[in-house]
Amino acid sequence: FMAVFFLGPGDTTWYGILVFLSGEREIRETAETLRKHRMLHSEVIPLYARLSPAEQARVFSPSGRRHIVLATNVAETSLTVPGIRHVIDTGFARISRYSHRSKVQRLPVEFISQASANQRKGRCGRVAEGICIRLYSEEQYENRRAFTEPEIQRTNLASVILQMKLLHFGDITSFPFIDPPDKRLVRDGYRLLEEIGAVDGERKVTRIGRQLARLPVDPRIGRMLLEAAHGGCLRELLVIAAALSVQDPRDRPLDRQQAADEAHKLFHHEQSDFLGYVNLWKHLEEQRHHLTRRKFVRHCRERFLSPTRVQEWHDIHQQLKLQMHELGYRDNQEDADHATLHRALLAGLLSHIGMRTQGDRRDYLGARNRHFFVFPGSGLFKKQPKWVMAAELVETTKLYARTVAQIQPEWVEAAAGHLLNRRYSEPHWEKKRGQVAGYEKVSLFGLTLVTRRKINFGPIDPVQAREIFIRSALVDGDFHTRAPFWRHNQELIAAVRDLEAKSRRRDILVDEERIYAYYHKRIPQDIYNAPDFEK
Repeated sequence: FMAVFFLGPGDTTWYGILVFLSGEREIRETAETLRKHRMLHSEVIPLYARLSPAEQARVFSPSGRRHIVLATNVAETSLTVPGIRHVIDTGFARISRYSHRSKVQRLPVEFISQASANQRKGRCGRVAEGICIRLYSEEQYENRRAFTEPEIQRTNLASVILQMKLLHFGDITSFPFIDPPDKRLVRDGYRLLEEIGAVDGERKVTRIGRQLARLPVDPRIGRMLLEAAHGGCLRELLVIAAALSVQDPRDRPLDRQQAADEAHKLFHHEQSDFLGYVNLWKHLEEQRHHLTRRKFVRHCRERFLSPTRVQEWHDIHQQLKLQMHELGYRDNQEDADHATLHRALLAGLLSHIGMRTQGDRRDYLGARNRHFFVFPGSGLFKKQPKWVMAAELVETTKLYARTVAQIQPEWVEAAAGHLLNRRYSEPHWEKKRGQVAGYEKVSLFGLTLVTRRKINFGPIDPVQAREIFIRSALVDGDFHTRAPFWRHNQELIAAVRDLEAKSRRRDILVDEERIYAYYHKRIPQDIYNAPDFEK
């Protein structure tokens, strides 16, 4: 940094410095370090996407002091910072990537490509001759890839596949893309569509898939809306769907984080971050109807809410509402309860559930053996309920679950009927219930929902249940019936055993296999319990 302060004589001293860093945390740490040096003639300005418009606008406002702008790659192409004469390029950026292994969207810090490095260099020298300092060697630059991969090769393709299927573009893997995606990403896209019921096992678009294609949102969010329309909670879920489709309207300025957290806490819900959105929406709509536009904007800023993103939230909500009404659905008049609303949310988030593990790590075991943590900004971070679902799983320093809600495993079981894996064990005869019972283990994507549930084993495996019924109930005599034959046979067996005892022989009564064969020949194939046998 010190090199850029030797700028030569005259007014060039006040030209700005643009520093490219990889993320918010690095920007905060660098800003704090620079402020400790108390540079009287310089102003440190953070710049990243989550900042409020007012804070972002500081880079365009002259202050009479040198601007030191600490930015993510948002300043690489999205906007041009005026007055920049010097650029410091650390050579790193957070790049969104979908992982076909973990099935989550990752945000790893990576080396930038040569094209990005050149783009960053082009940010300086526009107002006068400039200097770009790269904090990596020329050899490292030459060894980097020429361009950053296009987004189609770095994201989940479910939405693209669904649209292409409806347009009858044929096999996705053979479509002549300019930059064809990895076949594994295509396979994962199909897997997600099958998870939400948009395609069947033969990869044909279902009725739900055709409806999802008409909604201008991510397929997961669209699936929630369709489920809510049938479940009587569309009004609340329209609010949540719109919130998940835009950037978080809540601001958290660096210098007023505690005040912002206190203001946002008023809308928290102790069991669900999704309901926190609903609480915030109700408050904003009430204020919108009572305040003028100017007062409403001021009200948002006082509560650390971005007026621009609040308006975008409102616009997306209106658009989705109109779209759902065109599909023939109407809002519910009564408030939806917690269980109904979250069952609808689960329809689109079945692979985003988790169960808290034992121990002090405070992590959750999720689908496909993933371990994740509740994001510290969540209202459930301190509570840590046993079962949760999340709107998204994003990997930064750890795999974090964002926008979290407490759920019950039976809700998951009801929503994921077509995806559940059921295993049955220990079939046995129960005289009191008059049926063959067993135990069931239910899992979803490798995550156990039910460990050991007693079930009626007969409908599961009628052949094995019939054999157990004959051997345990009829052959072993562990049975109760009013039928005359049973009393006759039991009396006869008792008499034969008395005869064997008197004669000290064990070969008079036929063996159990012959008794089993006797009943097996005479009892119909579909009889495997006491009530049906009685009939």
